[in-house]
Amino acid sequence: MEPITNWLRQNLKGDPVLWGIVLLFSFISIAVVYSATGTLAYKKMGGNTEYFLFKHTSLIFVGLFFMWLAHRIDYRYYSRLSLYALLISVPLLIFTYIMGGEVNGASRWLTIPVINQTFQPSDLAKLALISHLASMLSRRQQHVEDFKTTLLPVIIWVGVICGLIILSNASTALLLFTTCLLLMFIGRVPIKHMLLTVVIVMSLGGVALTVGQRWGTVKSRIESFTDSSKPVPFQLEHAYIAEATGGLFGKGPGKSTERNIMPHPYSDFIFAIIIEEYGLFGGAIVVFLYLAFLYRGLKTVINSYGAFGGLLSAGLSFSLVLQAMVNMGVAVGLGPITGLPLPLLSMGGTSLIFTGISIGIILAVSRGEREIRPMVGEPADTARIPRVSQYA
Repeated sequence: MEPITNWLRQNLKGDPVLWGIVLLFSFISIAVVYSATGTLAYKKMGGNTEYFLFKHTSLIFVGLFFMWLAHRIDYRYYSRLSLYALLISVPLLIFTYIMGGEVNGASRWLTIPVINQTFQPSDLAKLALISHLASMLSRRQQHVEDFKTTLLPVIIWVGVICGLIILSNASTALLLFTTCLLLMFIGRVPIKHMLLTVVIVMSLGGVALTVGQRWGTVKSRIESFTDSSKPVPFQLEHAYIAEATGGLFGKGPGKSTERNIMPHPYSDFIFAIIIEEYGLFGGAIVVFLYLAFLYRGLKTVINSYGAFGGLLSAGLSFSLVLQAMVNMGVAVGLGPITGLPLPLLSMGGTSLIFTGISIGIILAVSRGEREIRPMVGEPADTARIPRVSQYA
């Protein structure tokens, strides 16, 4: 037992509570996805109900492996890597919009040759933009009120990435933009500059949404949510039934009935299946775990010795938890349908890998590495600015 304990101490660095939360999410995800995909696997795989269980479990282990790799890297390296990732993301987003695989009228996916696995460039773009925004704000803390040197580069990158994403995925673009605004607020960007950013980016985003692929879908979903005279959408109606029949402690693992009727019970509406099988108690535990994840991420911000690490951890934590709250809010009827999966729980492909990388970066920051000496090629002021907790 002692060799195992020593190995864990040497190889699993960073916040142990955060590690525990992620592993607990992984176990819950395997159990719920197995239940939610039973009928789908039976129909598509000729009775092999374990097909998606093995596939999803293997992807979770791959995601955990990438999380482990990311947490072993000095997080200051991500300051430089983020710019290269952004430069790669722009042509990928354009190519996907023009030539990508189309599902439900939206071109969001590219298929990776050989392994035949779908990939959403927006996942890479989100991670790259948040990391680069944290880098830009940390490097310019002494000139944060200067429009030309600080705000203009921020507006350009946020506008370009969010504008390209909104062409085919409005909910992801809006969520990413909200995360960027929170990051700017924590990074001490003046309110007047933030308002100017909102006006410029929302104007450009509105044009991109109108000429893109999702304007009709966004409009119909908002109308369905706001107009009580219209019937409840099919998937939301059955989500309500699942939640209403779940009761306080649920029907029990694997006993969901709405999974056989509801579209995408393993991704967009997996929270409804959780409530149906585990009740309001199970749903409350999931909400608590996300709030605990956010708390540990923000505690990493407070303990960070440099602005970049703090901003990076805050941006990635908010990005994951905000998406989770939006997904769960949609499942219980608090907002229009978005199509966003539930991070760490929904069945996914490469999105699990990028989620793992994001959490790995948060863990790398939580290792408490001091930014005392700048790395080679890194400006000296990046390593000597005060702790971000002084500005939060």
